[in-house]
Amino acid sequence: MKTALKNLSLMNPSKSFNSYIQKCVSLLKIFSDKGLVAGGTVFHCHLLKNGVLSERCIAIKLLIMYLEFRKLSEANQIVKDFNGFDLVVQNCLIKANIQWGNLSEARKMFDEMPERNDITWTLLISGLMKYGRLEESMWYFERNPFKSVVSWTAAITGFVKNGSSFHGLKLFVRLLESGVKPNQVTFSSIVSACIEIGDFDLGMSVLGLIIKTGFENNVSVSNSLITLCLRMHEFDQARRVFDRMETRDVVSWTAILDMYVEMGELEEARRIFDEMPQRNEVSWSAIIARYSQYGDHIEALKLFRNMVREGFKPTISCFSSILCALASLESLQAGKNLHAHVMKIGIEGDLFIACSLVDLYCKSGETKDGRLVFDSIKNKNVVLWNSMIGGYSTNGQMDEAKYLFDNMPTRNNISWGAFIGGYVEYKQFDMVFEVFNEMLLSGETPTKPTFSSVLCACASLTSLEKGRDIHGKILKLGFQYDVYLGTALTDMYAKCGDIESSKQVFDRMSERNEFSWTVMIQGLAESGFAKESLALFEEMKRNSSVAPNELMLLSVLFACSHCGFVDKGLKFFGAMKLEYGIRPKGRHYTCVVDMLSRSGRLSEAEELINSMPFQPEANALAALISGCKTYRNEEIAERTARKLVELAEKNSAGFILLSNIYASAGRWIDVSNMRKLMREKGLKKSVGFSWIEVRSHLHSFYSEDGTHLKSAEIHDILELLRLEMTDPKHFPTF
Repeated sequence: MKTALKNLSLMNPSKSFNSYIQKCVSLLKIFSDKGLVAGGTVFHCHLLKNGVLSERCIAIKLLIMYLEFRKLSEANQIVKDFNGFDLVVQNCLIKANIQWGNLSEARKMFDEMPERNDITWTLLISGLMKYGRLEESMWYFERNPFKSVVSWTAAITGFVKNGSSFHGLKLFVRLLESGVKPNQVTFSSIVSACIEIGDFDLGMSVLGLIIKTGFENNVSVSNSLITLCLRMHEFDQARRVFDRMETRDVVSWTAILDMYVEMGELEEARRIFDEMPQRNEVSWSAIIARYSQYGDHIEALKLFRNMVREGFKPTISCFSSILCALASLESLQAGKNLHAHVMKIGIEGDLFIACSLVDLYCKSGETKDGRLVFDSIKNKNVVLWNSMIGGYSTNGQMDEAKYLFDNMPTRNNISWGAFIGGYVEYKQFDMVFEVFNEMLLSGETPTKPTFSSVLCACASLTSLEKGRDIHGKILKLGFQYDVYLGTALTDMYAKCGDIESSKQVFDRMSERNEFSWTVMIQGLAESGFAKESLALFEEMKRNSSVAPNELMLLSVLFACSHCGFVDKGLKFFGAMKLEYGIRPKGRHYTCVVDMLSRSGRLSEAEELINSMPFQPEANALAALISGCKTYRNEEIAERTARKLVELAEKNSAGFILLSNIYASAGRWIDVSNMRKLMREKGLKKSVGFSWIEVRSHLHSFYSEDGTHLKSAEIHDILELLRLEMTDPKHFPTF
C-alpha cells in the first residue's frame, strides 16, 4: 500500500492523466475492500487537492468507499455533487441500504427512481431474497421488464439459499422455456438445488445440459459437480471431474480434500492438503477436524498452530475441533487460553463452542467450570444438556447428573445413554437397569452404545437372565450383526459362564475386530477352556489380518498357565517383543511368574522377578509366595515376602499368603507375628462373599453377615439340610 501511494505521488496527472485516474480507482477499491477508513479519508484529501473529484469514476468509487465505511455525511455530500439524478449512484445507494438491512428505504428509493436498469431490478430481487422475503422478491421479478440471465439467476439462487430448491428448479425450467441461456452461476445454483432435494437423476440431467452448453470446464460449475458426485458417493466420478479441470481454485481443492476425508483416507487427504497451491479456512478446518476425530490430537494442534501462523482466522467448527482435541489430551491450561480467546472475539455463546468447552472442563475434572459455561448459555439445546450430564457422569457426580437429567426440557436417546453410562462407569449396576427400564417405558429406542453399556453391567453382575433379555431386544431392533454389539454380547455370555452362547454369537458375527477376538480368547481362557483359547488364537493368526494385542497375549499366557503349558507359555512370552513388537508389561510378567510358580519352577520364577526392567507387581510376588506354599519352599517365600513388605504396604494379599505358609509349616509364632504386623499397618483381609440371581434380583452373602432380609429363613433351611445330611439312614451302605 505504501509503495502504491509513493508511486502515485511521483506521477504527474497532467502528463499521464488516464493512467493516474486508473491508479486512483484501484487504490480506492483497496481502501474500500480492506476497511482502511483513515487511509481512505486521507486519500480523499489528496484527490481533492489534485482536483480530480469531478471525474465521475473517481466520485463513484469514493461514494462506494464511504458507503462501505457507513460514513453517511461524506456519502451524502458526494451524492449532492452529482447535481441531479444518476442511475449508477442510485444503484449504489440501494445496494448499501440492502446491505445495512434497510429494506424499506431501499424499496422507497427504487419506487421513486425515474429510470431503472436491469441492475436496479436485480439488486432489489436478490436483496429481498437475502432476507427471506421470497414473495416480495418474486413480485418484483415478475414485473421486471428486462429479465436477463442475471435477474433470473438472482431469483433462482435466492430460492436455493432459502431452502426452497424445488421452487428454484421450477424457475429454472421457466428460464429455459423463455430462451434465456443459463450462465455458470445459474448452473452452480441448480446443481446445489439437486443436491439439497436429493434428486441425483435430475442432477445428472443437468450435467448433460452443462456439457451441451459448454460450461463443463468452468471452475464454479465443476466445483458444484464435484459436490454432487460426493453426495451420490460417486467418489471416482468426483475425482475424474477434478482431474479434468484445467483451472482449479481453493474451493476445488477443498472439495476433493473433503472427499478423502469422508472416505476416511486420512493419508491421501493429507497428501492433497499438502499439494494445495492455496488454502482457505474451510480446508484447514476439514483436515484439523479429521485428525481430531481420528484421535491424533497432537497433529491436529500442530496444524492449528500452522493455520494461525499463516494468518487464517479459524472458523467456529475449527475452534470446536481444537477444544475437543485439548479435552482428549486433558490439556486444561491450553484449553483455558483458547477459552479466553473465543471470549475475546465474542463467540463463546455459540452452542458448538459451549459444548466443546463443557467437554474440556469435565474431562479435566473441572466440572464446576464446565457448569459455569453451561449456565452462561441462555438457549441451550439437547446436545449441550447431554454434554453436561455426560461430564458429571464421567466424574462420578451422579446426583448432579440426575438432577440435570430430571430437569431437561427434552431428552433424546443420547441423553439416556450418557446417564446410563455414568452408572456403569461407577459400578452402580442396580441404577443402570432401573434407568434403562425407564428409558424403554418412555418409548425411546436405545442406541448401540447404550446397549453396550447395559451388557457391560450384565457381565459385571454375571446376570445371565438380564443379559439374555437385552439380547432379545437387540435382535428385535436388528442390531445382531453389529460388530460392537456382537463383541459386547460375546463378552457378556462368557463372563456369565454361558460359553456356548458366547461362541455362537462370535461365530455368527460377519465382521470381527481385534476386540471381538480378544474377548472370545479371554472368555475361553477364563472359563477353563484353555486349549480352545489357544486354538482360537492360532486360528486368528492364520485367517485374520488382526494383529495380537497386549490383552490378547495376556489371555494366551493365562491359558498356558492354567493348562500347564509352561514351555509354550514361555515361547509366547519371548515372542511378544521379537515377533509382535509388544513390550511386556507388569501384568504379563505376573502371569508368567504365576505360570512358573504353579508348575513348581520357583527358582525360575524368582529369577524372572529379579530380572524385570521395572518394579514387580505385588501380585507377582504374591503368586510366587502362593507357589511356595504349595511346594513348601520357606526360603524363597521369606525372601519374596520381605520384598512384598517393602513394595506393597497397603496390600494384604502377600501377608495373608505368608501367614498361611507359616501355618502349614506349624510355625504359629510367625503366624501370630504376621497377623500383628497386619493390624499395625491397618491392613485387613478382604471379606469373602458369594451371590445368586433369583427372578432378576441379585442376592449377595458376605462372610459372617446376617443382614439379609431372609437370613433367618435361610439359616433354618441350612440347618434342616444339615440334619438330613447327618441322619444315619442317609449314609451309603457298601
